[in-house]
Amino acid sequence: MVCQECNERPAALHFTKIINGEKSEIHICEQCAQEKGSMSMFTGGSGFSINNLIAGLLNTEQAIPNPQQEELDPPKILQCERCKMTFQQFTKIGRFGCSECYHTFSDKMQPILKRLHSGNTVHAGKIPKRIGGSMHVRKEIDALREELQELILQEEFESAANTRDRIRELERQLSEKREGEQ
Repeated sequence: MVCQECNERPAALHFTKIINGEKSEIHICEQCAQEKGSMSMFTGGSGFSINNLIAGLLNTEQAIPNPQQEELDPPKILQCERCKMTFQQFTKIGRFGCSECYHTFSDKMQPILKRLHSGNTVHAGKIPKRIGGSMHVRKEIDALREELQELILQEEFESAANTRDRIRELERQLSEKREGEQ
């Protein structure tokens, strides 16, 4: 497919715009996208870019400032002590300046991560079944140990005994599996 702007180079970016149910597609090459500001053809030349779109995802501040709130307390600028990057700079660039930024901006990152990862803020990861068979059992044992501690604290001793028995059974299976591998 050829670029719709220059009609010379192959189209590398493909945009679909739907307004009031009407669908229009635009196919442009990288060079034309850079010259036109990526998204200016959608916004009538206002210069809105992909970076602005990503910055909008990162922006957790109020879209319309409350003038009464500003009079009461001046806005606090959150800034990294090491590299002096502000949170506003991070939202524009999309990258941290140093490792200390992760700690400085950690409170602001939770809502962003929730939004980007469908509500998840903890990375669980995946373990291939063929390689990590015993690892799944170890994870289950660790979770059961935590549950056992909770049950003991809540003085639910019958449930705690059942959980303890389940842990012992899993540990026995794990040791049998290890002996079988040797």
